[in-house]
Amino acid sequence: MSVEQNVVRKTIPLCGIVLILGSLYSGTVAQTADAGKQRNSAGQELISVVQKFLADVPQNQPATFDKFFADDIIYTRGTGQAVTKKDIMADTGNSTAPRANATYDGEDFQVHGYGNLAIVNFRLVMHATEDGKAITRNFRNTGTFLKRNGHWQAIAWQATPIANK
Repeated sequence: MSVEQNVVRKTIPLCGIVLILGSLYSGTVAQTADAGKQRNSAGQELISVVQKFLADVPQNQPATFDKFFADDIIYTRGTGQAVTKKDIMADTGNSTAPRANATYDGEDFQVHGYGNLAIVNFRLVMHATEDGKAITRNFRNTGTFLKRNGHWQAIAWQATPIANK
């Protein structure tokens, strides 16, 4: 076998491998781009869900909390207390509940989507009045959301107070 034949014999399988890897890579790039679009879409949807919830919290209506939190929610308050949905719902409708006398904003959102599961992290800004004085408190919240029957619900929630400087 000549040198030229030997080079051709070795080059043809190598070219085949390169072509196969190239097609796999381009498929992966397309899948990654599609996944990125889905994550971005889910991210925007979840940010809207959280912002709507925060806007509705001061009305303290049971339907607001029932829709947002799944029945099997695991919720840890900023005090470290673990509560259930039953505990959350117990305060709804009470006009003297602290959340009924405050407003809330969400800022600095980060969303990681994984199909029907997503993690949302954001800074919660609470504006309230204590002893006749306006106060602002900040929390870092992380929620795990599951999309069931076409609707996102929080299945886990963690609120952590941010210490005032």
